[in-house]
Amino acid sequence: MEIVRTVAAMRAATEAARAAGRRVGFVPTMGYLHEGHLSLVRAARERADVVVVSIFVNPTQFGPGEDLSRYPRDLERDVAMLTGEGVDLVFAPEAAEIYPEGARTFVEVEGLSDRLEGASRPGHFRGVATVVTKLFEIVRPHVAVFGQKDAQQALVIRRMVRDLRIDVEIVVGPTRRDDDGVALSSRNVYLSADERKAARAIPRALAAARTAWERGERDARKIVATARAVLDAEPLLRLDYLALVDADTLDPVERAGGEMLLAVAVFAGKTRLIDNDIFAS
Repeated sequence: MEIVRTVAAMRAATEAARAAGRRVGFVPTMGYLHEGHLSLVRAARERADVVVVSIFVNPTQFGPGEDLSRYPRDLERDVAMLTGEGVDLVFAPEAAEIYPEGARTFVEVEGLSDRLEGASRPGHFRGVATVVTKLFEIVRPHVAVFGQKDAQQALVIRRMVRDLRIDVEIVVGPTRRDDDGVALSSRNVYLSADERKAARAIPRALAAARTAWERGERDARKIVATARAVLDAEPLLRLDYLALVDADTLDPVERAGGEMLLAVAVFAGKTRLIDNDIFAS
């Protein structure tokens, strides 16, 4: 496995692979990897001859007061994990490689970026869309794999790729969870033992909403209220948002039908956690 630090070297490596007729798979990450990331790597391996993983803590998707400076980083650990998965190339650039001095160009997907996560974290998806566009231009993958836990991010990326006519297949892998049901996240390392125990209420809330829906409840407010009751019963959690929306447009729904996204964000102490479930009828 090769660790690549510069845009020029990364482009040269994947251009050589393409010229040799090899299919390039790509998994963009911010590092501090876990089994969820590795499942995306395996999905890329199934679809490509050469697998590239980027490790880049993107500064433009963090807002004021967010955890950019303390976001967990351990490149040596990440590289060891990726070596075990047979990854071919790790792209680990410095910020100046991605954002040249004086950079003033950004990508924004209107209508999807200002809701849910976007409403709570203004500018977040502008940063995401911008860095992913840059990474796609640098790596030039045939296929890129993202995780369902970041459902809104995946939707934004799909729409961006469609609108900008970027020639890449987007694959979304399922959310991976620990044995207690909590979605795997690099930020889970921040949780105290009590906060981690409290976080188990998040998947329980989603499960309660799904049970209500499966039993025939179609009033969106009642489905959401069912999930909220589970979260409200846990005093260490503070709700940011909980919403049942159309899975394609993120428009709020009144009556459950079609494909819907139940999205939630909560604070466990100072740590912000997100999760979701897809309902389809």
